[in-house]
Amino acid sequence: MVPKKSRIQVVKNAKNELVPTRLVTGWRMCIDYTKLNAATKKDHFPLPFIDQMLERLAGKQYFSFLDGYSGYFQIYVDPEDQEKTTFTCPFGTYAYRRMPFGLCNAPGTFQRCMMSIFSDLLEECTEIFMDDSTVYGDTFEKCLHNLDLVLERCQKKSLVLNFEKCHFMVTEGIVLGHVVSERGIQVDQAKVDVIAKLHFPTNQKEIRGFLGHAGFYRRFIKDFARIAQPLTRLLHNEVEFDFNEACKEAFQLLKERLISAPIIRSPNWNYPFEAQKNYDTTEKEMLAVAYSFEKFRPYLLGSRNSTGR
Repeated sequence: MVPKKSRIQVVKNAKNELVPTRLVTGWRMCIDYTKLNAATKKDHFPLPFIDQMLERLAGKQYFSFLDGYSGYFQIYVDPEDQEKTTFTCPFGTYAYRRMPFGLCNAPGTFQRCMMSIFSDLLEECTEIFMDDSTVYGDTFEKCLHNLDLVLERCQKKSLVLNFEKCHFMVTEGIVLGHVVSERGIQVDQAKVDVIAKLHFPTNQKEIRGFLGHAGFYRRFIKDFARIAQPLTRLLHNEVEFDFNEACKEAFQLLKERLISAPIIRSPNWNYPFEAQKNYDTTEKEMLAVAYSFEKFRPYLLGSRNSTGR
């Protein structure tokens, strides 16, 4: 059974401001589609690997960053399925004609649509993650030419961009929480500043939050797992919460490493790669298992049918 009506809520952020702050869109409604999502056959279309996308962008000289205008609302809902999005409010009962937020298959549907539209340009002159597109080039002229190609495709497919959030022909910018430029990949200093101001956690929830934020930049911190081990121990079941000196040292060290995080450059494929030789057969087999879990994490987390062979 598909629910006929869903609950509606207007969300405020921590500063008690309406979300979002775009002047042209006003309020954003959040519809509770829990029951509809439970009855929906899941679409496990994967999102792009962030690390691979960043490596393709790093080292380029010029970028243009494009943002879709109310991205989900640019995709129509099939007329036969519109009644499934029905919700009620004090002014009546309504249904969406365009794809709303809150549907479990909305992210995969949107990403598939964007990749289909720009399929011949992906990894050649543009990278796309949901409604954020990055156009790049090794020279100003090349980037401008690539930007023309992408904008012409947007015009042809009637895709609308949010001019307020677009940046054209710049030498660096923020992509998925990272700063990309000709120098390489860097952490977003604004996010690091927030982490650096955090106080010692007082419960498991705060530790999990800190590790989640710091772990987002774990590629910039050598031996991240080893350093964070005293903190991760406190997340185990039936472990008494004791934020001792070892935990405090680990907490401070992770913050220091983030503040002084290096710039990561993408691999130079013109040079040979040296394989590590310091593992015996058993360790190599286990290393392959650990690497595969890390590499295919987006697939494994989104699937209920993963089996080992």
